[in-house]
Amino acid sequence: MTPDQLAALHARAFTTPAPWHASGFAALLDSPFVFLTADPGGHSFALGRVVAGEAELLTLATDPDRRRQGLARARLETFDAEARARGAESAFLEVAEDNAPARALYGACGWTAQGRRPGYYVAPTGQSVAALILCKSFA
Repeated sequence: MTPDQLAALHARAFTTPAPWHASGFAALLDSPFVFLTADPGGHSFALGRVVAGEAELLTLATDPDRRRQGLARARLETFDAEARARGAESAFLEVAEDNAPARALYGACGWTAQGRRPGYYVAPTGQSVAALILCKSFA
């Protein structure tokens, strides 16, 4: 997927956090530490990075019209595999505290809450939303 395609899908999938721009995706993809997994149809993707044995799931997006079809779970599985292949022993992510569907998916895939960042995101209404820090061990 190109940075423009990633940004378009991200904009369909997110309001909080704010969708990312193509230039941000392009800058991230220029890093040798960053990797992308996407389904062949371009309906979902996961963007991650591995540095010093730790992976970060930067973002996970699924087209709203394709949700509840296992695409996000598949992206998480490919994220895990690629992170391990790059030497990660653990991973973390931030998720909006009020994003119950994402939290349920992450929980079902072995991620556990390890912390909280108050006011990390800003909703379109201007309201602050806390982020939960979720972690997963690959050991």
